[in-house]
Amino acid sequence: MHRCLLYNEEVRDSSERFLSPGQVGLLNGWGVFSTLHVANGVLFAYERHWRRMMRDAQRMNVPMPPSAEDLRASLLRLVAANHAENSTLRVAIVRNTGGAWDAPGLTRPYDLIAFTKDLVSWGAHARLALKPNARYGASEFAGAKITAWSHNLTWYEQSRQRGYDEVVLLDEHGRISECTSANLFAVFGETVFTPPLDSGCLPGITREILLEAVTAPGISIAERHLSPAELEQADAVFMTSSTRELLPVAEIESLRLRRTNSTVVARLLTVFREHRAQYIHQNSTEVVTG
Repeated sequence: MHRCLLYNEEVRDSSERFLSPGQVGLLNGWGVFSTLHVANGVLFAYERHWRRMMRDAQRMNVPMPPSAEDLRASLLRLVAANHAENSTLRVAIVRNTGGAWDAPGLTRPYDLIAFTKDLVSWGAHARLALKPNARYGASEFAGAKITAWSHNLTWYEQSRQRGYDEVVLLDEHGRISECTSANLFAVFGETVFTPPLDSGCLPGITREILLEAVTAPGISIAERHLSPAELEQADAVFMTSSTRELLPVAEIESLRLRRTNSTVVARLLTVFREHRAQYIHQNSTEVVTG
C-alpha cells in the first residue's frame, strides 16, 4: 500500500490512527467497496464502479457519498498525493452505526476509506483450484461486493497453499460461479459464455464491459450456466477483473482443459484495451497532478 490514504474528504498519512473500534461496519464487514484500475492518472470505468457501489449500498442499507463527482475528485487527489498514476485503487464505504454494539460519539453515518498500491503482475496464465458450494445464487445479497470478504480471502489463501493461483467457486447446483476476485469465461469456437448473475457471481466491471461495451467481429459473448465438465470441452477459459484484464486459465483442478484456441481471447483483449485507451483519452482532463 502507498504512503497516503483517503479518509473521508482528507488525504492522510497511512501511519495515522483515526478509526474507532466501535465502528459497526469495521467489526462486521458492513460496507461496500470497489477496486479500480488507475491508468495514466484516469480512474478507468469510474461511472460503472460508482453505479455498482450505489446498487450494492442500497441493498445493504449502507449510506453513500451524495456526489459521484465529488468522490472522483477526492480519489484523484489521493492518486496525485501518492504519484500513483498507474496503480490499483481500492475504495470502501464503511457504515458506522447500527445494531447494539455501535460506539458512542460517532458523528458520521459512514466513513470513506481509499488507498492505492502498485499494479500486480499476474503472469501469463492462471492455475485454479475448485471449491464446491461456495456461492449461493438464490441469496438476496448474492453478487454484492461487500467488505465482508474473509471467506474469499480464506479460499484464496488455501488455494495458494496448495500451489494454485486462485480458486473456481461453484454454486449450490455445482455450476461454475466465479473466482474469489474474478469472473470466468469459456470459449467455444467464436462464442464466449460467462455464468449469469443467478449463479451468485459478482457483476464485475470488466465482465460488464465485455458484455455491453466492446465488439470483436465474429465473436459473440453471452451469459449461460456452465458446468465444470463443460469447461473441459471449451477451446479456452479465461478470467477477468479490473486488475487482471483478460487472463488465460492454464489449469483447473481435476479437469482436463483443451486450450486449443487462444486467438479469441487475444482478440477480445485487443478490443478491451482499445476501449480502455479511448476512455482514458476522453477523460484525460480529469487528471490531478500532485
